[in-house]
Amino acid sequence: MNGLLTLSNELAAAVEHAARAVVGVNGRRRFGSTGVHWRSGLVVTADHTVEIDEDVTVTAPDGRTLATAVVGRDPAIDLAILRVDAAGLIVADIATTPPRVGHVVLAVGRGPRASWGVISSVGNGRRRGGAAGELLSLDLTLYPGFSGGPLVDARGHVVGITTSGSERHLQLAIPAATVDRMLDELQRRGHLPRAYFGVGTQQVQLGEALRRRLATEQRTAVIVVDVQPESPAARAGLLIGDIIVALGGARIAEPTDLRAVLRPQKVGETLAVSVVRGGEPHELAVTVGERSYR
Repeated sequence: MNGLLTLSNELAAAVEHAARAVVGVNGRRRFGSTGVHWRSGLVVTADHTVEIDEDVTVTAPDGRTLATAVVGRDPAIDLAILRVDAAGLIVADIATTPPRVGHVVLAVGRGPRASWGVISSVGNGRRRGGAAGELLSLDLTLYPGFSGGPLVDARGHVVGITTSGSERHLQLAIPAATVDRMLDELQRRGHLPRAYFGVGTQQVQLGEALRRRLATEQRTAVIVVDVQPESPAARAGLLIGDIIVALGGARIAEPTDLRAVLRPQKVGETLAVSVVRGGEPHELAVTVGERSYR
């Protein structure tokens, strides 16, 4: 009994610790969502819960309503970054140890409210329109309004941002390391760029003979079904019918793998593209472009 009571008290203390940096985000009509004061003056939340770009406010833990400005979005990952007057706001403690499968975690929502469970998988989640390998799958309940809030460890330190925006039947979180990369990019550039390649693709099977020719065990790749005029892909010489097997040294087995490579920090970089054209391997080079996503 004492052990159970100790665990209960420790979990309650973790929620209280995390809640000091939790804000309500008022960016949609039906009901608000949750956000985290991640760095001084910067609040992170789920992009799908911020349906407007202007007149967004946050509700501080002490009940104050604060004006914000949307300074960056990544709809693919489902993160939005808001700038807010940080006076009196506590910054969240971010976990320095990566989460592991089986770790006990708590999802904290505005209020605060809480739900607890475990991490069921790390690094192999997939979502429509998002990046592979950048999600934590969770065995817990995300109640309405929880999206964009912190996923915390047993000490109340943030290990990720919760989201169910793109997969309604899955409970997911974006790892803290991914959020940090986005914030670094925002502070470096002053805005959050979106990488632009300019192709439409579909998954295809690589036959045994082709795998032998390529000296690879890779069983699938993506075939180019559309090349946008004047796009980075067009300038690099990609053609409809080309099969992309690798980009920037990363294996491309399905379309989401392209998006996983084309993160904001890749804008302006020149990446090697390994393609199969007419049954023969070719190496091309593409300079990743930037485009507006709102």
